[in-house]
Amino acid sequence: MHRRMNKLFKKWFYLFSFIFPLLCGCSLIPEYQRPPSPVSAEWPTGKAYEGTENGDTQWKAEKLPWKNFFTDASLQEIIGLALQNNRDLRLAALNMERARALYGIQRAELLPSVQGVGVVSKQRLPADLSSTGSPMIAEQDSVTVGFIGWEIDFFGRIRSLATRAREEYLATDEARRSAQILLISSVGTVYLTLAADRENLKLAVSTLETQEGNYKIIRKRFEVGIANELDLKRAQSQVDTARGDVARYTQLEALDINALDLLAGTVVPPRLLPTDLAGVKPLREITPGLSSAVLLERPDVLASEHQLKAANANIGAARAAFFPSIALTTGIGTASADLSGLFKGGSTAWSFIPQISIPIFDPRVWSAYEFTKVEREIALTQYERTIQEAFREVADALAVKGTVNQRIEAQKSLVEAFESAYRLSDKRYMKGIENYLSVLDAQRSLLNAQQGLILLQLLQLNNHVTLYKVLGGGIL
Repeated sequence: MHRRMNKLFKKWFYLFSFIFPLLCGCSLIPEYQRPPSPVSAEWPTGKAYEGTENGDTQWKAEKLPWKNFFTDASLQEIIGLALQNNRDLRLAALNMERARALYGIQRAELLPSVQGVGVVSKQRLPADLSSTGSPMIAEQDSVTVGFIGWEIDFFGRIRSLATRAREEYLATDEARRSAQILLISSVGTVYLTLAADRENLKLAVSTLETQEGNYKIIRKRFEVGIANELDLKRAQSQVDTARGDVARYTQLEALDINALDLLAGTVVPPRLLPTDLAGVKPLREITPGLSSAVLLERPDVLASEHQLKAANANIGAARAAFFPSIALTTGIGTASADLSGLFKGGSTAWSFIPQISIPIFDPRVWSAYEFTKVEREIALTQYERTIQEAFREVADALAVKGTVNQRIEAQKSLVEAFESAYRLSDKRYMKGIENYLSVLDAQRSLLNAQQGLILLQLLQLNNHVTLYKVLGGGIL
């Protein structure tokens, strides 16, 4: 028995000594080279982009932790709640874990699956089938340990599939990072929008109080015959308009809070909510740098590149299908016609069953190979498109950054001019020099200018958040 075992182990040793070098050295995956970037190496230039290179020279967005970018303590706490409780981010993390488990399953195909099998067989044979010519009961008991149908990966088919699974897992991990960046920026945007809407609500309440005061004055003037009924109705219309603005911004405030609760995955404590834009601490200035190569480190671009690598690895698996496949089934154990003799001397049993499958004519193999090549071209196109979209997002944010300061300065000057015009019109009306229509025009122009200034200030802050997001910022 020992001699047989030694011979058997020697055969296996020689077999594996031959197999493992092949397993480590053969791959039909095409060599991967990162495609050239389909966008300009530098950011756009021109009047719209003047001053956009100014910013933090120590930190680029993709290296700047979000806590260093969002300096407001309340906003930081809300973002922390969102990172813990947001369901979309949780789903992205679970998808990443699932992809990692699938990669583990695919990689495990390289190794044999060792199984232990115990069999008890008993059957009655009729006389015409029995070797003795008489009816008999045949019994066989066996216990074996071995592996069944282990495919020896001579031509890298399994390794190609494992590489594809690995790249898909890495793509899912980058998708999780992208979801995290999107969540952080979305919380910042909604937080700032709430601050702006609350500031607009304060302005609407203040305007309503002013209009109600004006209406009372004009009504008294109407009662004594100084003002006409038309002036009284115009004043009433301004009060009603201001009441509508108060209701509208009250509604927007509630919608913003609901959106913030959804992003945070829980009810945000009222103490963390902003009162107005002036109360929000400024965001940290950042710069995109001089080269657009920073886009290649964006999570969505990296995820798209991993998908391209996965499609490239799939070509290797399709190529391997043209070559023979070898499967091995082995087992060693004991067998006996009687259960009591199962572990006695001389009961050793073993099997060694190699199997080779050679493709001779299978049109599906050629179609599958063509499919993988087209799939790679699709992945390449999607990768290039992702880079182009990323470039456009950054260019748009830089264009806003380069012009919004000028717009804010112009709007501030406009607000000051309308404030002066309103004061002068009101004084001239009280003296009887002008009619009330000019006062109404000055009031409407001033209110529109004040609301426009808040809108531009919100645009500036939100664009800053957008620039941080599109440059790949948001690391923990």
